[in-house]
Amino acid sequence: MRVLVVEDEEELADMIAHGLRLHAMAVDVVYDGQEALEMASYVRYDVVVLDRDLPEVHGDDVCGELRNGSRVLMLTAAGRVHDRVEGLSLGADDYLTKPFAFAELVARIRALSRRSPRETRSTLERAGITLDPARRTVTRDGREITLNRKEFDVLHELLRAGGRLVTTADLRRSVWDEYADTGSGVLRVTLTSLRKKLGTPPLIENVPGRGYRL
Repeated sequence: MRVLVVEDEEELADMIAHGLRLHAMAVDVVYDGQEALEMASYVRYDVVVLDRDLPEVHGDDVCGELRNGSRVLMLTAAGRVHDRVEGLSLGADDYLTKPFAFAELVARIRALSRRSPRETRSTLERAGITLDPARRTVTRDGREITLNRKEFDVLHELLRAGGRLVTTADLRRSVWDEYADTGSGVLRVTLTSLRKKLGTPPLIENVPGRGYRL
């Protein structure tokens, strides 16, 4: 398993890396957001352990820029419900607050790595939307739309369904990790943002109490 640790507290970053290597993980370490983007541009990581409050490029922006299919575990001292919802809405797959138990960090990384990889094959098209899983790009009627990781994955699932209903439970299982706190409104927030970015006329239908379809 290939892991990138992004943490500006160098002693903590090196400690995390050392511990993960003892668990047979291949680990790279960087100490700011710009370095993280540079590393991720040419190395395919299974999981990125990402601090939010980073120098050079903020961790939130790093999360939004990652396009190589890596799973993102945000590791930060900001532990309020609002902070967790915000981090997950930005596209993180999981969120762990400091201080943390190292055994839990290892368990969460392994859980993320077990998730099926994001599809990188055929382009999906429906209702003027074109989604390219390999390049992680989306257009509507030729207009490019910039989505964060979670918005992209939700749209991907809706497109794959081909107009069929996708239940809320199915979206949570396919887009978020088993540890993620999706009961706090993060799915609703993600869908609201996705609808806004896709523009008008609206394309995503909410079937109350059941789920969503495109």
